[in-house]
This record gives sequence, C-alpha cells and structure tokens, in this order.
Amino acid sequence: MSNSQAVATRPAVLGDLVPGRLVRDVALVVGAAVFVGLAAQVSVPIPGTPVPVTGQTFAVLLSGAALGFRRGALSMALYTLAGMVGVPWFSDGTSGWRMASFGYILGFVLAGAVVGALAARGGDRSPVRTVGTMALGLAVIYAVGVPWLMAWTHSGLGQALSMGVRPFLVGDAIKIALAAGLLPGAWRLLRR
Repeated sequence: MSNSQAVATRPAVLGDLVPGRLVRDVALVVGAAVFVGLAAQVSVPIPGTPVPVTGQTFAVLLSGAALGFRRGALSMALYTLAGMVGVPWFSDGTSGWRMASFGYILGFVLAGAVVGALAARGGDRSPVRTVGTMALGLAVIYAVGVPWLMAWTHSGLGQALSMGVRPFLVGDAIKIALAAGLLPGAWRLLRR
C-alpha cells in the first residue's frame, strides 16, 4: 500500500472506525441525537435565567467531534426537528420550539458541523487542539442562542449575556476540560 493510500484510508473522526458505511452512518446519526436527548434530561434550573444548565452542550460537542461535519450536523438536525414535532427530549422532557432556550438548540446544528469539521482536521487529537475546537463550538452555540434569548425575553445584549452566557461559563470550562481528556485519550487508545 502506498503512503497516499494509507492516508486515504485513515479515519478522519472516531465514527469512521465503525464498519458498514450506510448502516453505520444512520446508527451514528440516530444514536447521537438520542445521546443529546438523554443528556438534556440532566437539567438544573438557575435562578434569574430561563435557560437551565444541561448535559446537552457536552453531548453536542462530543457527538460533533466523533461524527464529523456531515453526520454531526445531521444528528443535531434530527435532534432539533424531532423535538420540534413532539419528541419530548429537550430539557426536562419538553418539546416544541416556543421556549427561551430554543436558539441554543438551533445552534447545536451549526456547532455539530463546525466541531465535526475541525475534528476531521485533527482538532480532537491533542488536549490543546480539543480545547480550541470545543471553545469554538460553544461560541457558535452562544452566537445563535443569545439573539434568540434576546428576542424571547425582550432584553438587550447585556441582559441576555447575563442570563444566557455568564451563568454557564464555569460549567462550560469543565465540559471543555473533560472533552480535552476524553477525545485525545480515545485516539491514543485506538492507536494501540
């Protein structure tokens, strides 16, 4: 096998290691959507904000990194669309789109794509690169979620940041640190 053939067959993301392309892709997309739905049930309300702390963002970021651009975006689109039509897997078993936190859910689709694309370029291979990849994914979620929160609550940018970003920064730092240990660790294990 030539060096160029070896590079072509090297997996870009962790999901590429599962055999059976079509069945694999469908299972990974559905599985990631379910994973995010389950993580959403880990929900803690915070006084002063209509947005709860959940496990969703961590699950979204891990899913995007593991699945890559296309599957990461598709899994989050499936999660969003299924929740909009009534699957009760948004935080606290809710569904629909008429909620203050729905902008963040819309941001999951874009974040799944961005994190997936970066992971395919090695953004999940080292702790430092993983921190950058996850931080960018969170920034994308906030970039979509905060304007929705502003519109929903009829608040200005400062108030929306106080309700929809500041209370989550410490938890997000912990999520990033966990991902920075998990993803490069998974690649090291698979190389053995």
